[in-house]
Amino acid sequence: MNREPDFFQNLQDELSDGRAWLDRSIVLGYAVLAGLFVVAFTYMSEHAFEWFKHLHASSPWVVLIWTPALTAGIVWCTRRYFPGASGSGIPQVISALDPQVSSSARRNFVSLRLTLAKMVLGAAGLLAGLSAGREGPSVQVAAGVMHDARRWLRPGSAMNDQALLVAGGAAGIAAAFNAPLAGVVFAIEELSKRMDSRTNGVIISAIVLAGLVSISFFGNLTYFGSIAVPGLSWQVFFPGLAVVLLCGVLGGLFSRLLVASIEGMPDRWSRYRRAKPVRFAAGAGLAIAVIGLVSGGATFGAGAEEVRSMLAGESDVTRLYVLLKLVATWLTAWSGVPGGIFAPSLSIGAGVGNDMAQLFLGSDARMLAPILIALGMTAFLAATTQAPLTSFIIVMEMIDGRAMVLSLMAAAMLANLIARLISRPLYSTLSSLMIQAAIKTGEPAQRMETTAGDTAVAEPPEAGSDPATPPSPETPPASGSPR
Repeated sequence: MNREPDFFQNLQDELSDGRAWLDRSIVLGYAVLAGLFVVAFTYMSEHAFEWFKHLHASSPWVVLIWTPALTAGIVWCTRRYFPGASGSGIPQVISALDPQVSSSARRNFVSLRLTLAKMVLGAAGLLAGLSAGREGPSVQVAAGVMHDARRWLRPGSAMNDQALLVAGGAAGIAAAFNAPLAGVVFAIEELSKRMDSRTNGVIISAIVLAGLVSISFFGNLTYFGSIAVPGLSWQVFFPGLAVVLLCGVLGGLFSRLLVASIEGMPDRWSRYRRAKPVRFAAGAGLAIAVIGLVSGGATFGAGAEEVRSMLAGESDVTRLYVLLKLVATWLTAWSGVPGGIFAPSLSIGAGVGNDMAQLFLGSDARMLAPILIALGMTAFLAATTQAPLTSFIIVMEMIDGRAMVLSLMAAAMLANLIARLISRPLYSTLSSLMIQAAIKTGEPAQRMETTAGDTAVAEPPEAGSDPATPPSPETPPASGSPR
């Protein structure tokens, strides 16, 4: 027969377990530290991109040398010293959570060393003007910090590796976007797939503390401000439906392109990238610089400023912005630099919504465009990541759009459904490649093949090679990327 809890006995048990309270204090301290790391990464990224904008404004044509040179340097450094820092880092955290991955291989996915490398190299990507975001990488940054707490916890603690990694990844999303609800949903949808009652407190505490640290530095402001939502009517319904359908198709194709690039397409460019990755990165950087100059600088960086301009009705970007930003983001990802696709995906979706508003809403475009822009951001992000719950909650919190919650939810679900008909889920596919490589080698990766934007795939050393000596980054891999 079930009995009611004995309050005083339970309280006595809790207070008498000093080691458990010490473990909790350690974890909470690391949660604060994770928030500080994300804040530092944010400052580094924003200042780096500001420096690039000054360079572009003063000497536009210099970026034709600066961007490819710095891109090549970032890729060389990443491949040579920090292969696990490549891409956004979300698939690395997912891979580290897989029970098939050994503790030694897990260090190739999350660690304090990779956290610091991710921050420096990710900021360097924005200093180069690449089309990358800092929000996705913040997941790996925070997860690496939280995972380090394990060394101080007692054996058998309920706060195991999995709980710390999930808490860190969720805290990274919450602190980067100032979106605590999105952090919780991201933990469920992408990381843990379910919530364990024993670790709920760890996850939520990490989100709260990391979020409070972020707010204490940046204020309790929404990422893109607040939008005014007028009464919805049939005038918006059909353009909104067109935005969602188009973003669903474009996002699915974009995700499929990223996956195909990662696995290695049977074309000469993919073969050249495998044979000469640093030179390929320089060529990709040159193409990104040319695209940036053609767009008047709009495609450089994550794209947050363009989204704010669109929402304010002050954007003057070219009608080719969506295509140019998509190509620039793909090339950035394909080059193998540390950097994510969250923010660029939001800017691409916003561009679709803005274009549709200009085409179909006429004189009401300025008033109604924010609605289509919000739908576009949600739909394209959901289609690309195939994480619809995280996508609509992130956008809702970024624009203070609770009045649009049902519309955003419907947009995310429909776009996700369309994307699933076109492409495999992006993050789980990249994670599967990494897990296969980790299982195949059985040891920490000696070399990792950089991938298209969100991961790095470990490759075994060549037969007879000295595993302690890393090969030259320009040396062709011993075998193709796992398929």
